[in-house]
Amino acid sequence: MKLAEALQERADLKRNLNSLRERLERVVLVQEGEKPAEDPRELLKLQESCFKRMEYLIAAINHSNDSITVGGMTLTQLIAKKDVLLMKLAAYKNVLRAAGSSTSRARGTEIRILPTVSTAELQAEADRISREIRLLDNQLQETNWTKDLIE
Repeated sequence: MKLAEALQERADLKRNLNSLRERLERVVLVQEGEKPAEDPRELLKLQESCFKRMEYLIAAINHSNDSITVGGMTLTQLIAKKDVLLMKLAAYKNVLRAAGSSTSRARGTEIRILPTVSTAELQAEADRISREIRLLDNQLQETNWTKDLIE
């Protein structure tokens, strides 16, 4: 199984577990004399098997991410780098949004509010970070589809 397939299965399991939780909530209580639409015991068994598979996949994905290297870095390190770049980009965008907000003046005698930073320089850095994120994401996706899950 490729690493990407394991990641997709993990995402599917997460959705299935959410669905099972909702289905269980609907059938654990019924009016006296009524039967639930689904057997809660069967749903609980299904949920348990999903939890077991999820545990296996998480461990195998984490092991793979820590064992597979690309360009001298493990996938875990590349993922951490991408996560931090996403946080950094969000911070730059917040500063750009604040610096770019305009204040209106009713008369020319009112106080002018001016940015204290170069929005052009900040935007160039945000663009550079965005490009780095895209390239890193491409590298991660390529690796996920070409490397096998380490079990």
